[in-house]
Amino acid sequence: MTSQSGRTSILLALFLAARPKTLIACIVPVCLGGLLSQQILGEFTWYMFVFTLLPSLAIQIATNLFNDAIDYRKGADTSRRIGPERMASSGQVAPESLLIAGIAFVLIALTLSLVLVVERGWVIVAIGLPSLIFSYAYTGGPFPLAYRGLGEVFVILFFGIIAVSGTVFVQSGEWLPESFLLGVQIGLLASVLIAINNARDIEEDKLAGKMTLAVRFGLRFARWEITALSCAPFLAGFLWWVLFDTPKVILTTLPGMCLVVILLRHIWRTDPDKSYNRYLGLAIISLLGFALLFSLGLLMG
Repeated sequence: MTSQSGRTSILLALFLAARPKTLIACIVPVCLGGLLSQQILGEFTWYMFVFTLLPSLAIQIATNLFNDAIDYRKGADTSRRIGPERMASSGQVAPESLLIAGIAFVLIALTLSLVLVVERGWVIVAIGLPSLIFSYAYTGGPFPLAYRGLGEVFVILFFGIIAVSGTVFVQSGEWLPESFLLGVQIGLLASVLIAINNARDIEEDKLAGKMTLAVRFGLRFARWEITALSCAPFLAGFLWWVLFDTPKVILTTLPGMCLVVILLRHIWRTDPDKSYNRYLGLAIISLLGFALLFSLGLLMG
């Protein structure tokens, strides 16, 4: 009985280490890329969509598992942490186990991606291999991106531009200009999650030598950064009208600014504490809301 209970608790801890609430950040761009391909090019294949989504999920889970273990080893996650509980720092899972689980998910992503390589060739390798490498290099290796203030850039590139445009390419074999614009918009909204994390953890990261943009330039800069990242996707929406004569995707997404205003009001009025964990949830809802509203506009237009 004890052994079974122990296995259950470890599995639950690994599930929590995967940070299921944040996985929306990789689901949204793949879904939007699929919709964009279907609406603009008339190209959509379900099995290709599934074999795009599953490796993306596996890569993000691997990134989260590596992050949990490596941040603990580097002293970025301690008992003083005010963010959501991490499995290594709380002692629920050994960091070695998290690293092994992360490697397992990298191998899962690699295996599932072979279907796409067969269908679309070397381009998938060029996209997928850096994604696999950076799942570890985000916090590990000789040049960890998150520790050099490049976390937001990483998210915009891999969870935005590459995820959306790559999904369209998988579906159609074409690089659609619209997919790059949408990728930037989604990437900016997804990077808000990183920016809020960094603003919340500014004091702990400073002690650990984790030189995020918030640590480098201070809390006021972090608040302006969150403001810019939250508003820019909606301003960029006007490019759909200018470049692609698709004004409806602007009009349908604008109501999403209401959530952004609420989020920014809290960020500017609250010093970093546990309440920032709720603001992370609001940022996730904002990302999902934008995606749904954009989809509505695309379907209407």
